[in-house]
Amino acid sequence: MNKPLSDHSYQLVFADEFNTGSLDTSKWLPFYLPQWSSRKQSKPNYHFNSGCLYLDITEDQEPWCPEFNGRVKCSSVQTGVFSGPKGSEIGQHRFFHPAPIVREAQDPQHTYLMQYGYIEIRAKAIRSPWNVVALWMIGFEDEPQRSAELCIVEIKGWQAKEQEALIGYGIHRFNDPTLEEAFYENQYAIDVTDFHVYGADWKKDRVDFYIDGIKVRTILQSPAYPMQLMLGVYEIPDQQKGKARHTTPASFCIDYVRCYERKMERNLSGNITNYL
Repeated sequence: MNKPLSDHSYQLVFADEFNTGSLDTSKWLPFYLPQWSSRKQSKPNYHFNSGCLYLDITEDQEPWCPEFNGRVKCSSVQTGVFSGPKGSEIGQHRFFHPAPIVREAQDPQHTYLMQYGYIEIRAKAIRSPWNVVALWMIGFEDEPQRSAELCIVEIKGWQAKEQEALIGYGIHRFNDPTLEEAFYENQYAIDVTDFHVYGADWKKDRVDFYIDGIKVRTILQSPAYPMQLMLGVYEIPDQQKGKARHTTPASFCIDYVRCYERKMERNLSGNITNYL
């Protein structure tokens, strides 16, 4: 059992073991930041095998948002979506481009928003010159400053070798004035194409990051608003110019995603008095 769960003060509130053979749309919205593109253009490719979800990048797949993100391909799912009207600049995570414009308005929707708790994923990454895999969280951004990113794990395939890899995690502040940029990439002696567990224990005053149950860093700050999950694989074709692209699908294999929240202590009136 991972160290953050050993004191029994956490309870499982969101989990997907991916063992039903179909995507649970009561948990995952099957698109990626569709306000900047469309739900149709940004829908993911995926399949299931042996109780795992495989998010796929295929040869014939179209870029998710060619207008604002060039030739980048993406197969991703998320647990919330929010935008302003078509033609506006209001929408979640607009930091991938200097000035994206809403192309398809989205009604506010979320299947799961979290504020504080322990998040973990068991997954196999991809070792390639083009692909990035990640589990991250973003503010729902119904208020512009609620925009930070809490990255549980990000692995760039071109930074992975057979027995070691740079693994990214941390906080991107973006438009949150209460935070400082604190994103890290550190070398670890593991084969990321094998199953590993990556986790983050998000508390009011800090975030602790874990790899295979071992704490690797503490960041003494944290976002102070609900955040949604983002789970995806990306292809960045310009990353390795001049190299022949693979001709078989690149697949991000996910065994499970689990989120635990702290059990709450309530008084006789039912009001929360403390987190246990």
